[in-house]
Amino acid sequence: MIKAVIFDMDGVIIDSEPIHIKLEEELFKSLGVEISEDEHLTFVGTSSYYMWRKIKERFNLSQSVEELVEIDRKRYLEHVLKTGEIIPIEGITETVKKLFEKEYKLAVASSSPIDVIELVVRKLEINKCFDVLVSGDYVENSKPAPDIFLYTAAKLKVKPHECVVIEDSYNGVHGAKKAGMKVIGFKNPNSGNQDLSEADFIVDSLGEELLEIIDELDNAEGVVRN
Repeated sequence: MIKAVIFDMDGVIIDSEPIHIKLEEELFKSLGVEISEDEHLTFVGTSSYYMWRKIKERFNLSQSVEELVEIDRKRYLEHVLKTGEIIPIEGITETVKKLFEKEYKLAVASSSPIDVIELVVRKLEINKCFDVLVSGDYVENSKPAPDIFLYTAAKLKVKPHECVVIEDSYNGVHGAKKAGMKVIGFKNPNSGNQDLSEADFIVDSLGEELLEIIDELDNAEGVVRN
């Protein structure tokens, strides 16, 4: 029985990956960091701390990881507040509201900072639908480790096998499977060429198809395709 649905945010609730990538590429350039687009995309789904720790080590940057994360976070927040550029994935707000009406416990488990998560769900007017909002800053190990998903399940007071996770990246899918949860992979073309093969289901949209799969999982305990 499925009791809870856990959503990633970037690339699942909002189509933010292109914005993050653009702003980070500008920041990389100012810091003298040179990495390929493909390598940059391997960080999709991980936390800012994880990405900047790796980049600091590789390029011997003078700033601390905390300083780099804060610069990155402030640039994104300033961009969103200045432009109002929060683009929801088509159908996601309606899907969240329908799942809320069906009385599933709902959570966001995102590698983004909590102030960004809170801003997004408030702007989309779905904040009241979520029982828990969890940032990757709350746990020791970033996706693809299972920490954020296990932490979220504990906060929701449900067992891992009672959760289904919606993710758009390899790191997120892998972490959720390691946590012992069902996973629906969302093929978001703006998230790059992500390997979602570990997911139990893969979808191209987050509307009725997603709701039908969640109902199927809820009514067919033990369904595992991978």
